Amino acid sequence: MQPTLKEGNPLSSILEPWYASLENPAEAQSQVLTDLLGMYSRTEYGQEHSAPEIGSIEDFRENFPKVGYKGLIRYLDKIKMGNYGALLPEPPICWVMTRGSTGVAKVLPATRTHLEQILTCGARALLNYSQKLQDSDILTGKILNLNFPSRVAEMGGDAGKVSYGYSSGTYARLLPSLGKAGLAPLQEEIDALGSGVTRQDWERRFELTYSRTVNENIKAAMGVAPVILSFAKFVRRKYGKLPKEVWKVHAVFCTSVRKIQYRHAPKLKKYFGDVPVVEIYSATEGVFAQQMDELPYVVPNYDKYLFEVETGKEVKMLHELKRGEWGRLIISSCMFPRYAIGDVIEAMGRNYLRVFGRDRARDILEHRLYRLLFGWFL
Repeated sequence: MQPTLKEGNPLSSILEPWYASLENPAEAQSQVLTDLLGMYSRTEYGQEHSAPEIGSIEDFRENFPKVGYKGLIRYLDKIKMGNYGALLPEPPICWVMTRGSTGVAKVLPATRTHLEQILTCGARALLNYSQKLQDSDILTGKILNLNFPSRVAEMGGDAGKVSYGYSSGTYARLLPSLGKAGLAPLQEEIDALGSGVTRQDWERRFELTYSRTVNENIKAAMGVAPVILSFAKFVRRKYGKLPKEVWKVHAVFCTSVRKIQYRHAPKLKKYFGDVPVVEIYSATEGVFAQQMDELPYVVPNYDKYLFEVETGKEVKMLHELKRGEWGRLIISSCMFPRYAIGDVIEAMGRNYLRVFGRDRARDILEHRLYRLLFGWFL
């Protein structure tokens, strides 16, 4: 049974579609496929793969091969030269880059629809927390902004030079608030310190964040889990205080790394207090799932993205996986059809899942050993 909102609640437009999709994932995914095929039909890539003639998920898989970043580069190059219709159903608003944590950083376009989905799905973790715990106070204060810089480099194309930066910072700059809950400091202040990511660069950002917020009504922290932890250690090292002695945060919202609940949550609670650590499964390519309750798993945004899983023997819809089944995630979005995101996930039953690693031998071997030694529930 999913949570429900009172009629007329202003949060309903963000949360209710998510809750409804969890009641009937198959129906939600069927509608998403229909919507996506309409978008893909307006692109060269979609025309090449017969998007207008596709009528089922089986046809979709047969006509659209799964594709990774390298397989899309020639289409991305066309977008840079002004031909957005090569891959996208609408022009990009900006370009963003990944952190390059698993290799060379990727530079990707971001359309208006993509940004709207980032805002909607990114807000769900915060709003669901507020709704579930009846904590409306968290929506009235500031949120520590610990994002990467949004302006790093420039690239050229037919439309001239375009600046781009890390996706987390770019999204924070374009979407700085949710009602009364706003990021502090502003992303523009962080960007003004430069684009470096050395320890010295981060310490300057941390100093800015501390000085701007030490007397602010901070209700939460949000960002990449290791960065939040590094900031907490900085505050202790330089000011001799734990963050929980400076701010009374209600929750910590963590993104962008694996095994947040097992590896990072205990450490974060040491610094920020015994508060919920809420996981958000996000990447430059989208915000795909978020934690719904106290269970240490995330729940997919079935109403926004199409989720398939390559289990090794076959490809299934994510919602078809039985508890304990796992495999490589394939995501179709408003920008990329059947995109192999590079993450390996495990179904935990009742729409819960966990991202346990990247699609590489080391992570898969570790997962197999954990299942052998401790059981699949870890």
